[in-house]
Amino acid sequence: MKTKYEEIINEIHVRISDGRLKPGDKLPSIRSLAETFECSINTIVKAYTEMEKEHKIYSVPKSGFFLVGIRQFSNNSAQEMIDFSSAGPDKWNMPYRDYQHCMNQAIELFKEEMFQYSEPLGLSSLRYELSKQLQDLQVFAPPERICVVSGSQQALDILVSLPFPNGKKEICVEQPTHFSFIDSISSRGLNAIGIEMTKDGIDLTYLEKLFKERSIKFFYTVSRFQNPTGYSYTNKEKKKIVELAQKYDVYIIEDDYMGDLDTRKKADPMFAYDPSGRVIYTKSFSKVLLPGLRLGAAVLPDLLLESFFRAKFASDVHTPVLTQGALEIYLQSGMYKAHIEGLRKIYKKKGRILKQALHAYLPKQVVFTGAESGFYSTIQLPLQIKAALLVHSLKKKNVLVQDATGMYLPVYKKENVIRLSVSQVEDKKIEKGIRVIGKELNSLLRKD
Repeated sequence: MKTKYEEIINEIHVRISDGRLKPGDKLPSIRSLAETFECSINTIVKAYTEMEKEHKIYSVPKSGFFLVGIRQFSNNSAQEMIDFSSAGPDKWNMPYRDYQHCMNQAIELFKEEMFQYSEPLGLSSLRYELSKQLQDLQVFAPPERICVVSGSQQALDILVSLPFPNGKKEICVEQPTHFSFIDSISSRGLNAIGIEMTKDGIDLTYLEKLFKERSIKFFYTVSRFQNPTGYSYTNKEKKKIVELAQKYDVYIIEDDYMGDLDTRKKADPMFAYDPSGRVIYTKSFSKVLLPGLRLGAAVLPDLLLESFFRAKFASDVHTPVLTQGALEIYLQSGMYKAHIEGLRKIYKKKGRILKQALHAYLPKQVVFTGAESGFYSTIQLPLQIKAALLVHSLKKKNVLVQDATGMYLPVYKKENVIRLSVSQVEDKKIEKGIRVIGKELNSLLRKD
């Protein structure tokens, strides 16, 4: 026999199924539902708390409880796709309603600014707020050195083409790396030198050789949960890379757009080892907030501020005021910090499930990387198996994975690597999907 609070949960599910409650709808108030079921307020609170723990509903202070988007699946489980290829944030755990309140408030607070062109480097009030927020990531920088950008990719795209104080021309980049940075380099015909990222990181001896012998303008690195490998540098490795950059007059662009998800309490960014400007720090809110906002930040050295200012102005005049204002309110209210704490737990759990499944089901002949955050990992196949072939065969089994071939510079291309992300995969389906991948790999290996 069901308890009272279980009956209430069941009733909510019935209302969802028959369409009376839709994603984003406000749930009945605690008091009204207590009257309907003739029970105590505490019973309703318990029911709502249980549903909130399962991420089916969420609360908005002083507003009540709201229904999170509900996944719709076919009754035929064989037709359900397990999507390891999508690498956006888990949309079922994004703060839509909270941010809507911030947007509405921003319209009121920044209405005057919306009728005129704003500051190219970002609202001064937001830059001040970002300066405070970045301290939680061990990035200590004054607002004057912070630039608000339309996602970190805009900052990277500008920096790729700017002349640097060291007067050097070549770019050193981890291989593989994410598509958009490859496109920024390729579209400009720039000379880029790759350094292989393995499950154990990069070869620091080879990195020193490159810094010493080549005209390296900057080293581009994703220091935590690298895309696509998922690798995170240790503090010792970060410190060594910074020392090499100082020794050979090389700049570092540290793309820390996943840094908020790091649960290691003593993990520092490279920026912490040289905040003077040798390390240019960028971060994005796309993977942890709402990608559609296209908001990010860059911490720049004084010597690059003027040239970056001009390039940013030529690119878009300024980042939209309304989204900047909403982010400022969201950070100031403390909602961002609470949201990040929740996401860390979610992705850490996903990463743990993924890692266990990879160990359990992959053939011994393959090598996997990452899986710590649940966001990115790679599987390197035996050379005779092309990633494109595996992607095609898995799609027939309703499992989607990403061919990582396009994440390499042409001269360093590998065609036997796939990328996985479990950011949008239900926990209970991660093991099932990896089991299918392992089975398909074994099948392909037997054929060869």
